[in-house]
Amino acid sequence: MLKEFKEFIQRGSVIDLAIGVILGSTFGKIISSLVNDIIMPPIGLLIGKVDFSNLFVTLSGDSYKTLQDAQNAGAVTLNYGVFLNQVMEFIIIALVLFIVIKQINRLNQSKTEPIKATTKNCPYCYTEIPLQATRCPHCTSKLS
Repeated sequence: MLKEFKEFIQRGSVIDLAIGVILGSTFGKIISSLVNDIIMPPIGLLIGKVDFSNLFVTLSGDSYKTLQDAQNAGAVTLNYGVFLNQVMEFIIIALVLFIVIKQINRLNQSKTEPIKATTKNCPYCYTEIPLQATRCPHCTSKLS
């Protein structure tokens, strides 16, 4: 059983999956920072100096200055600003993945295109000559 487990773990797909999960979680942190620290502050400024992470509604009707104050007081809140940040994060991740996959597909497509021949072999002396040649430069045979 230990041998089978070792073979399972050493499969390329399992290792690739593990690497993908690790890179994905790290990438997620980078995107979270991009959304929360770089993209959302200017959007909030354009809308009227709104900090999206502090947009919330207390379900009890009490009023608090910040989300942290409401949470410290134990109030039940509906955090729609945090939700907006998460939606923006999802859209950015989806866009980045779309661009990355599109580029990978473009690279893979260029690898599978057949290479066009630019030379041919002379049928008489078997020397490599250009496709357009009508006479072999080596044996001077006339080519059809």
